[in-house]
Amino acid sequence: MDHPEARIIIVMGVSSSGKSTVGQSIARRLHVPFLDGDGYHPPENVEKMRAGTPLTDADRWPWLARLAGALHEAADKKGAAVGACSALRRSYRQYLEEQAGEPILFVHLSGTREVIAERMARRHHEYMPASLLDSQFATLEPPDPAFENVLILPVTDAIEKQTATVLKALDHLKTFKRWQ
Repeated sequence: MDHPEARIIIVMGVSSSGKSTVGQSIARRLHVPFLDGDGYHPPENVEKMRAGTPLTDADRWPWLARLAGALHEAADKKGAAVGACSALRRSYRQYLEEQAGEPILFVHLSGTREVIAERMARRHHEYMPASLLDSQFATLEPPDPAFENVLILPVTDAIEKQTATVLKALDHLKTFKRWQ
């Protein structure tokens, strides 16, 4: 499938896959804004997750709409934007594109439950307890490059390698890249 050139990039995956770290790295290299999806959750969602309650689709739609709108606005101002968002289901990724009103390149940080659980055990997240990891994997519908605009990267690759792989796929944004 030929993928459209996107000026919005969303790094996606389950909790503790490295979305924010990789997204920040890509944004720095492109000199564009980085928006962390966690910052767009309404307080009710945060409290549910903090209590160990998985979000429902009804909880997610307004959050995804807010994030998509903010990414579109940031891309309008700076030419491109990078976000981090779990985007676990295909319907969520489609909704993000619909709400943004333009194509999005999804970068799926893919890893096994064991690798992600080990990472999760080593970090502290304000409201995402390890108890929700199983629900994240149960919800995940891995993106299919044959039908979606996606790059799939192993979580075990170094951040710099992940960033370089994404930048190669964004040749149409080369004017944003720092001199290397």
